Amino acid sequence: MANTESLENVVLELRRGVIVLAALSQLGAAEYGYSLLKKLADLGLEVDQGTLYPLLRRLEAQGLLESDWKIEESRPRRYYVISTEGKKLLPKLKKEWTGIVSVMDRMLS
Repeated sequence: MANTESLENVVLELRRGVIVLAALSQLGAAEYGYSLLKKLADLGLEVDQGTLYPLLRRLEAQGLLESDWKIEESRPRRYYVISTEGKKLLPKLKKEWTGIVSVMDRMLS
């Protein structure tokens, strides 16, 4: 039981660092929270709502995302899209990620 919980906690920590890059990379076009969750899941990255929504608000507060409320169906939805600052940051994060993956590949092989 304790080993399962420890593994889950470590995996959760690994995923947290990736979710920022994943979210920014998928918000070239506006998405609302649930559609982004589904898009990430379809690409193989399961993210909990309790993790994604606070992250979106934090990235917006940091100026990396912009949001806008839209009423297209019966209820309003907040759509997020990467901001100009986010677009400037994304290639740098991708480069950093590539470097991390390269180092870890060497360490783990």
